Amino acid sequence: MANNQDIAHTGKIIELTPQYTTVEIVSHSACSACHAEGLCGMSDVSKKVIQLPTTLGNWEVGQEVNVMLRKSMGFKAVWLAYVIPLAVLLGVLLPLLGAGMGELASGLVAIGAVAVYYLLLALFKGKLSNDYSFYIKEI
Repeated sequence: MANNQDIAHTGKIIELTPQYTTVEIVSHSACSACHAEGLCGMSDVSKKVIQLPTTLGNWEVGQEVNVMLRKSMGFKAVWLAYVIPLAVLLGVLLPLLGAGMGELASGLVAIGAVAVYYLLLALFKGKLSNDYSFYIKEI
């Protein structure tokens, strides 16, 4: 089982090569366990496929495993994906509004600044992917 420093998701190995192991994780929304799930149509199930380096072990296609990630890396992802873009948006929008620029123009410039941030994030995707190391454990 995962310790307090790890985030675990249950998945199934769908492909196994000497270099990479591909694991499919099925994410369920909170209401997927509700008895009225079929009636309201609000439940959400999404499948995510993660490819990680193959590690030593007796892994087989179809085997249920836990995909592990250090909790600190999850917090870093939240900062990169949500907190910093919000700070960029507000850091551009509020000074422009305070300087007397119109709301529409200020909003468009702020959204453009966030788009530039995400573009820079995409350009450094290779470096960031080296920081995030997933690994698998038996259930």
